[in-house]
Amino acid sequence: MDLIFLGTSSGTPTKARNVSGVALLEDQGKGWYLVDCGEGTQHQLLHTPLTLHGLRAVFITHVHGDHCYGLPGLLASAGMARRQEPLEIIAPKAIEGWIRATLEMSQSWLPYELQFHATEALDGWSSSQMRVEATALSHRVPSWGYSFTETRPDPSLDIDKLDRDGIPRGPLWGELMHGRDVAFEGRTLLSEDYLLFNRAPRRVVIAGDNDRPELLRDACQGAQLLVHEATYTQAIAEAGKADFGHSTAAQVATFAASVKLPHLVLTHFSARYQGASSRGLSIEDIREEAAGHFGANLILAEDLLRISLDKHGQLQRVEGMNSTRAKHH
Repeated sequence: MDLIFLGTSSGTPTKARNVSGVALLEDQGKGWYLVDCGEGTQHQLLHTPLTLHGLRAVFITHVHGDHCYGLPGLLASAGMARRQEPLEIIAPKAIEGWIRATLEMSQSWLPYELQFHATEALDGWSSSQMRVEATALSHRVPSWGYSFTETRPDPSLDIDKLDRDGIPRGPLWGELMHGRDVAFEGRTLLSEDYLLFNRAPRRVVIAGDNDRPELLRDACQGAQLLVHEATYTQAIAEAGKADFGHSTAAQVATFAASVKLPHLVLTHFSARYQGASSRGLSIEDIREEAAGHFGANLILAEDLLRISLDKHGQLQRVEGMNSTRAKHH
């Protein structure tokens, strides 16, 4: 599992950071998923190997503009790129009406179908490689976190069961191995009934804006990585200079330590935190505060940072954005 951060600022962009967007890449092929789509996200994608044809689904955490204002333009560009495959959008219910009205107003007729799923009523969502579940968070508007769990961690065929059930070797075995159900002698063989999985699935949790990280306790069980906002430091919050509905670095780090997460990535930083400490508040203030509470692997996201979570649950940076996708063994 690779992640590419397309925007790491909160509220408004800065010269160094775009507003929110994270891409999660499938291990095999060119498929990927987008979590949030702030204004300018499609431009950020031009600096990555990702294409709008490979986009499997879009997940929006909440309706604030820095998390969704880039979506109409991205959808229109996908149409101009001649995308034909339907695109699923998992988002708060209000997003569908807004997107359809915007496309109609601008006479943007898409050559592919949009399939909306309201997060408020979501009972999980699955693709061939991922199972996604939503967790309600605490923010000024309804906000969600999405957990991505592998559905097929290193599968192999249960040969003994296939032989016991009289399934002949050949093409049927190949279809089952690739996750496809097949018809045989008047019945349907379910792929999941004939597969063995050789390791625990990886799980990544990507949260929307949230001032109560503990709401993600259940979602983080079995997870190797949490991506969560750390908009401010505790000092700013205690001075009354922070908007409510957001977490501090200390809050998130304390929670991550309490559930023994091995990896934590912080993002969605207030524009007041600059890269150079000589200019006042520094992004290093956030790093130092978080590190004081979380002793495992801590990363502060940067725009176009690419990280890779391997099959053993180890996280590392991937150098060279335009290089071929890292192979995991």
